[in-house]
Amino acid sequence: MKKNMFIKAAVIGGLCFSASVYGQSSTEAVPVLNLDLTEVTVSGLSSGGYMATQFQLAHSDWVKGVGVLAAGPYFCAKGDITTALAQCVNKTDTLPNVEELTKQATDYAKKGKIAALSNMKDAKVWLFHGTIDTRIASEVSDALFEQYKMWTDTQHIKYVNDMSVAHLFPTKSSGTDCTTSESPFIGNCDYDAAGDMLNHLVDDLAAPDDTLSGELHTISQKDIAGSNAKTLASEGFVYVPENCASGETCRAHISFHGCNQYADAVGDAYATQTGLNRWADDNNMVVLYPQTKKSLFMPLNPQGCWDWWGYASPDYANRDGDQIKAVSDLLKSLHSSNQAELTTKDASNE
Repeated sequence: MKKNMFIKAAVIGGLCFSASVYGQSSTEAVPVLNLDLTEVTVSGLSSGGYMATQFQLAHSDWVKGVGVLAAGPYFCAKGDITTALAQCVNKTDTLPNVEELTKQATDYAKKGKIAALSNMKDAKVWLFHGTIDTRIASEVSDALFEQYKMWTDTQHIKYVNDMSVAHLFPTKSSGTDCTTSESPFIGNCDYDAAGDMLNHLVDDLAAPDDTLSGELHTISQKDIAGSNAKTLASEGFVYVPENCASGETCRAHISFHGCNQYADAVGDAYATQTGLNRWADDNNMVVLYPQTKKSLFMPLNPQGCWDWWGYASPDYANRDGDQIKAVSDLLKSLHSSNQAELTTKDASNE
């Protein structure tokens, strides 16, 4: 039984293992930040895309925009890894029942486990699915699109699904071959997905230059979030532009990596190569990159995925879920004079 669960948990990640580790960092504290936490945006790839939707619905009273690359509808797995594999990854013999899944969100909202769904009407939603993505079926991403249309005015939804892109985060010029899904799952696609997404989610962004002013810091997730971070890595990343470090009021964006994109697998690649920092740097936006870890024991998570099927908590998809609470704590800790000691990295290699 345990062996079968391990195999399923390994398959559900949909990405191949990578063995690189992130390098050394110098010790320095993250500056006290003045963040506007009333209009946060979030994004994510694959399992991170599922988590982005979960986090946004949980806190749609202050998370006003969401970008999802290669993921399916909210509560698709129904807390069961077998269901996740049968309906929510690359198999579509049985399509997700969007109306049934949406009823779960309605029930959570009535119980106060997620924010009121009325907040979703004016939310900004950006969705992406590559035409040669073999890890997440197009029908699965289509189901997410149909689900968002139940909550959100269609004028606020953008769905990009006509580009020849594999299962990865597409960029203008960084990463590996755009047509192949391989570590670190960031593709050189001559397409700035980060810019397209952020310009949809946030009004009046300035076009970025090619120089980064800020720094990438590592934060102690365990020290900040305590037991809620027990399925997360010891450290996560946060990119802080120079203006934000100097005390200017800044926006906040959270981006969730995919399976096998956690730091012990790809280093800081996801936190430096997607292009998010480039846009954030010239638009006073702090970007939080929380990190998971792999686990070969219970709870099984051999590919370091975000919890979108219930391995970490029965409430994984709502405000009471450990990972959602932990990430919320991480974000709020950045807007505080009582921050933990953090580690700084130079992000000039983006």
